[in-house]
Amino acid sequence: MKTNLLILALLALTLSAAAQEQTPPPDGPQHTFQDDLLDKMAGRWKLTGTIRGQNAEHIVDAQWTLNHQFLQVHEKDTSAPKGTAPAYEANVMIGYDNSSERYVAYWMDVFGGRFSETLGYGTRSGDQIEFVFEYPDGPFRTTFRWLPGKKQWQWQMRTKNSSGKWVDFANMTLEPVSAQ
Repeated sequence: MKTNLLILALLALTLSAAAQEQTPPPDGPQHTFQDDLLDKMAGRWKLTGTIRGQNAEHIVDAQWTLNHQFLQVHEKDTSAPKGTAPAYEANVMIGYDNSSERYVAYWMDVFGGRFSETLGYGTRSGDQIEFVFEYPDGPFRTTFRWLPGKKQWQWQMRTKNSSGKWVDFANMTLEPVSAQ
């Protein structure tokens, strides 16, 4: 009986010590975020396609920042006529939350704080990451798809219309801008 109590006490001490020595998830400044798919987006890109049915041409610059915790994507419209409404511009910060095992996207653009307050959560499947933003006026999906044979990205954005059906908001291709 005493032997069993001694074994139980030693087991409890061992489990307690092991619990105290557990390492936290690999987030924070002591760890960098490594992602083979997002690494392919780092660089300068020419974006072409349609947004709300209108032709679009943007320039996209993406680089790792903040101790390689986020891919910062800067997108700017290069086709807007001068003297019209401000050209579209966005800064997107894409990272990964190891605790919840999902991507996060902070999408800030010229439409201001109201439309930038919603955080997007993403999951990866093969060569694509799909983000879902739960905006007050309904869900919005943004999918980044790497096309390895073409060395291009496809960005597709979809929203739910008033009848609850998913419809295209934007469909764009990113081609690398060659160094000059």
